[in-house]
Amino acid sequence: MRPVGWIVWTILAAALGVGEVLTPGLFFLGPIALAAVAAAIATALGGGTAVGLIVFAICGALSLAVLRPIARAHLHLPAISRTGTDALIGRRAVVTRRVDGLGGRVRIGGEEWTARTYDGTEIEAGEQVDVVEIQGATALVMR
Repeated sequence: MRPVGWIVWTILAAALGVGEVLTPGLFFLGPIALAAVAAAIATALGGGTAVGLIVFAICGALSLAVLRPIARAHLHLPAISRTGTDALIGRRAVVTRRVDGLGGRVRIGGEEWTARTYDGTEIEAGEQVDVVEIQGATALVMR
């Protein structure tokens, strides 16, 4: 398998890379793809099947132990680090015009937003709500 072993590892790395792109948020296949690239290089440099498997196992374990926690920490940024409309999620708002499942208005900080209730209930003007999601220019809110 040595003469074509690097090809097999390269194909595996490419397949794992595509899998990583198609499953966003998990960041599991990416580190394994990097391990397959390392195994392809080791095999191409003359290492046999056993060397490729050892390099793959070691690099896979290291990349999962080191890279995955770093990447996952960046996916779940604290509210203070969020910007744009993401920074509004979780904030309190005041209903300025009755909000229901079809529409209404809320004030988030100093800005007036169109709003809908997240669960379809009706909330009267003056009540405080939580911003659950932003869809375009509309805040989805709930009590």
